[in-house]
Amino acid sequence: MKMTIGDGMQYRLAVCLSGLLFFASNVIAQQDPGPRGGPAAAGGPFSGLSATEQQNFVQARTVFQEVESVSGTIPGESGAGLGPAFNGNSCAMCHSQPAVGGTSPGLKSPQNPVPNPQVALATLDGATNVVPSFITSDGPVREPRYISSATSFVAPNDGSVHEIYTIQGRTDAPGCVMPQPDFTAELAAYNVIFRIPTPLFGLGLVENTPDGTLHANLQATKAARDSLGILGEFNINGNDQTISRFGWKAQNKSLEIFAGEAYNIEMGVTDELFQNERVPVGMGDVPLSCIFNPTPEDATDLTSFPPGPSDVTTFGIFMRLSAPPEPARLSPSAQRGQTVFGTIGCNLCHSPSLTTAASPFGGMSNVTYHPYSDFALHHMGANLTDGILQGTADADEFRTAPLWGVGQRLFFLHDGRTDDLLEAIKAHSSPPGPCASMRDTAHFEVYGVAHDPVFFQQFCNGSEANGVIENFNQLCPDDQQSLLDFLRSL
Repeated sequence: MKMTIGDGMQYRLAVCLSGLLFFASNVIAQQDPGPRGGPAAAGGPFSGLSATEQQNFVQARTVFQEVESVSGTIPGESGAGLGPAFNGNSCAMCHSQPAVGGTSPGLKSPQNPVPNPQVALATLDGATNVVPSFITSDGPVREPRYISSATSFVAPNDGSVHEIYTIQGRTDAPGCVMPQPDFTAELAAYNVIFRIPTPLFGLGLVENTPDGTLHANLQATKAARDSLGILGEFNINGNDQTISRFGWKAQNKSLEIFAGEAYNIEMGVTDELFQNERVPVGMGDVPLSCIFNPTPEDATDLTSFPPGPSDVTTFGIFMRLSAPPEPARLSPSAQRGQTVFGTIGCNLCHSPSLTTAASPFGGMSNVTYHPYSDFALHHMGANLTDGILQGTADADEFRTAPLWGVGQRLFFLHDGRTDDLLEAIKAHSSPPGPCASMRDTAHFEVYGVAHDPVFFQQFCNGSEANGVIENFNQLCPDDQQSLLDFLRSL
């Protein structure tokens, strides 16, 4: 007889007490075991690559770690193009935990405990920036986005990144006048949301997963998802109508677009995909006094033959040839948690396995890999909404965050609001409430605050994860702890 999710829950509850006899060492109060120690379980090249492909990966990883300055004239900061506004000065500054290519660094890292590098960056090389309140030495690397643009009666959506620092005052930016945004005022208006870096390991496998595979994977779980109120849709690229899959809202179609956007927005480096110097919505034009280089600042080297690849192309190579994170050996508790993961329905969004198509790269054809994501968008409700519209993703929709490598991550959820995995799980639950926006005006609530003005509110039906979190809450403490142990093994 086929067991349903409800039957499975009853089974888990029935055996939970007997399990306590087996797992006498488990504590009653559930606790996140914390980031896993030992060597970084990621950061190297994919195992099946040829010797030449491995060399290309190593070279690309070196470029990924390059530090940017305004014109590349400062020792140790040989990259050119920083600013006029920026959040970081190196890809690896943000993507470094537990190894180069990962996510935000932090003081609690067992592999490389360091303070948030954005703090020291504020005044590096003579810059005159003030560290905003949301950047702390023990917190995550963050980018801020504004929800609404300024103070018109019908405030249009902003949604764009407002970089935290400018090059004003730097020794390599003489004469530049460009003050920081007024984050104090915008924070007081609850108009700022945050994003933290997503890990980049194994993304060549994700990129080479056919759309048909993703659609079939979603369809295969439809009946079980329906029983728990889980929907799911893909962010569709408007140019070719294929599935977009990179970024917190799956807003980026390809690894090059993902890299090119980050290079331009996070570091201010113009490139062949994003060719123009930018300032955020409502901030006017880029001051001429702060433009020091021809654009694009990163481009294919056409002065040599054959041409040399641009940095953006090289960043794509690094991500495309990167190995996925390696899970740890499962303890008895983690083995139990793996079963619980499926029983309560976590696997209905965090799909354990997908398979690639044929690939031109060594060993990457028809590979079954384990991202623990369906790469679909799901409504997460008023508790997690950020009010940002990207592609076809609505204000409270997010791509299912892949869980591979979560065992060594320090911060969780799109804004890094917690470093506790148990809190992150519980935050997936959200009651109905105002959380969405119309696409021509901004009328919704974020952090419980209405955005300008509220003559219209669209209500969400709550998080699609509510049923799963209800199942989690019904687990006995032993099973809840086992699930946490399983997740920290990934």
